[in-house]
Amino acid sequence: MRRTIIALAACAPLLVALPAQAAAPKAKDPVRALKGEFVAGHGVRFTETTTLSGEKTKVQSRKGTFQFNAKGIAAYDIVTTFAPERLERVISVDKFSYLKSPSLRLLEGKTWARRTSGGAGGGGFNGQVINPAEPKTLAALIKKGKLTKRAITGKITFKELDKISPWFDQSVPLRMHDDTTVSYTLTLTSVGLVSRVKSSYAATAVFDVGNHEGKTMTIDSRFTGWGAKTSIKAPDPKTVDVQPIK
Repeated sequence: MRRTIIALAACAPLLVALPAQAAAPKAKDPVRALKGEFVAGHGVRFTETTTLSGEKTKVQSRKGTFQFNAKGIAAYDIVTTFAPERLERVISVDKFSYLKSPSLRLLEGKTWARRTSGGAGGGGFNGQVINPAEPKTLAALIKKGKLTKRAITGKITFKELDKISPWFDQSVPLRMHDDTTVSYTLTLTSVGLVSRVKSSYAATAVFDVGNHEGKTMTIDSRFTGWGAKTSIKAPDPKTVDVQPIK
């Protein structure tokens, strides 16, 4: 009996230590992980596709890069391909955005239009309304959503996005219905960064036109290359038309 008591006493410290050693690691904090990427000259790339329910072809596709500084997004360069194959490019640097599009009427010899609003270009109206590279936006999506493994699903309105997201305001400055609900799913990497955003909302939310009635707009965005070195610059001033866009 005495030997048994001595043996148990000797094992006691090990038994106490086991729960701490076996504790599961805490889930990664996506907002904290995002802020850790805010390094000047680094960024993230994305590609996305927008489809309209009931249509055989996609509405548009985009690819681009966000460049960071210590506070967040400092610049971006985005190319939109509309259907049929019509290209638009927008570069945003230092509070100005520069738009290149075949639909613009510019001064002779100019290829870019400079503007201070509608920074995401025409592609923004049917592009991704959720930007996971904005800390306040990401925090709101996490708070309103539900985390299951590495996916966060939830709903948020246009009006709520407009209050917290500069990207949303630049993408959809004009819209038909502020009370529109956006359903979203964010997919996280093992370190807590967003690798995919899939969102959908009523197609009449932005453009309330007859062929959008009863249909849904769905945008699927993939984010890759977090932390990659990035250098986005404004176009050559000689090629820029600073007159109002016509």
